Order: sequence, then C-alpha cells, then structure tokens
Amino acid sequence: MDEHPIIDGVEVLVEGNGTETLLMLHGWPDTRSLWDGTVESLRDRFRCARFTWPGFDPRSPRRLYTLDEMTTLVLRVVDRLCPGGKVTLVLHDWGCVFGYQFAMRHPDRVARIVGVDIGDTHSLEQSLSTREKLSVLAYQVWLALAWRIGGSAGDAMTRRFARAARAPAHPSTIGWQMNWPYYQAWFGGRQSLRRQAVPFRPACAMLFVHGRRNPLRFHSREWAEALARQPGSRVEGVDTGHWIMTRAQGRFNELLRTWLLEGTPEPLRAGGVAA
Repeated sequence: MDEHPIIDGVEVLVEGNGTETLLMLHGWPDTRSLWDGTVESLRDRFRCARFTWPGFDPRSPRRLYTLDEMTTLVLRVVDRLCPGGKVTLVLHDWGCVFGYQFAMRHPDRVARIVGVDIGDTHSLEQSLSTREKLSVLAYQVWLALAWRIGGSAGDAMTRRFARAARAPAHPSTIGWQMNWPYYQAWFGGRQSLRRQAVPFRPACAMLFVHGRRNPLRFHSREWAEALARQPGSRVEGVDTGHWIMTRAQGRFNELLRTWLLEGTPEPLRAGGVAA
C-alpha cells in the first residue's frame, strides 16, 4: 500500500509492499523523482521510500541546514517507517554524504547501504591531485556563491552549471536554494559540513556503484578496494557518468536488484572499512 506521511514538514512517498524498506536519498540538483525508475523496478519486492531534501524545492526560502538537522530528519523518517527496526539506504551525491553520516551515528538502524558515485570524502581528499582539488573547489564555490547571490542571477548560475554537468533534472526544478549544502560546506564556520562529518566506515554490507566516465572522481581507489574485500559488499563501475540511475538505468537496476536479492543483510566484522 502506498503512503504519503508528512514528517517534520517533509512529505515521504512510500511505494511497494516488500518486507525490506529501502530509503532512497537524492543529491544535487535533484528531487525524490530521481528515483522514479529505480522504484518502478523494485517495488514488486521492496518497500521503497523517498523524499525531497529541505531546501531543494525552488520555491524554498533561503536557509542553511546543519548536519545534525539532516541526520535527525533521516532518523525520524526511519522511526516512522520502521519503528525500532532497520532500513537499507540507497544514496546518491549529497544523499551519500548525509546518509553515510546517519549510518555512522545510528549503525543499529541501517541494514545495508547502496552508495552511488560518492565514496568516503575524507580518504578522497587525501588522494586527489592538486588539479583535481582545484576543480572540485571551483564548481562547489561557484554553487555556494550562487546560493549567496540568490534570485534570478543565482538561478542562472545554478542552471548553467547543471547544464554543463549534464544533470538530468529539468531546469524548471533547479534553483539557487538547493545549493545550500555547498555554502554550508565551505562557509558554515563551526557548523560546516566539512568540520562536522566523520570518516565513513560502514558497519554493514555495502554495494558501491560508480561511473567510469565521470570527469571528477568522488572516491579513493584504496577505499573502494577495502570495501570490496568486506563480506557481502561489492564495488561495480558502470560505463557512464555521475547520474548512473538515469544514464544507465537498466544496468543500474539490474546491479541493485541482484545485490539486494542475494541474501539476508549481515553485519561486517568490527571496524568496517578502513579509511
């Protein structure tokens, strides 16, 4: 039975009747609709839940959110969907950042994790070349500046980069408001997302899917290799860019469905994946 609970002012769309609940968290510049094709392919066997992050609606007011607020929102959604139980996280982009931090804070509420194209950012920063670091800094500060400017100019800056990045979201759904994570990451002071986040070491099995054609790498090879050695975990590269679930929908859905149906979620050995 489909559901539409409102949790802390956020509408959560729940579809499917399976015993395992998948909580799908999107990133920039998307909304919950990013997962439409994924839900369609899985709803016969899984209960699929998704919502749009606060501030990612172009009609949203200007506001910054903290990492505590985002992980607390995820916890309240999990409490509503699975009281006292666990969910499987399916994550992309900023959804990975917030979802990974939730998993580190509440490992007892996470059965398994699917990460799409974003790995552990702490180990990544150590492995990037100077040129790669400058490329990441340039686009993220551009989007942070667009959030600060706001209005039609901020929208134009945001949509310009989304077009250059070949983001699948329609321009009408993209606005400067959804750039708040970039501003919070670089200019958030003590509440900066970069300061508040901890290294990600999953305490459960994980599927990591990355795009081989992505011009920017968002995971370190060492982290991915360590993850692949963990029991029940798997690392797969797909011949496409950052938005794997839309650009290579068939292959992504096949990988995801196969891995999810392979077996019962089991905890990893103590310590998880090393950074």
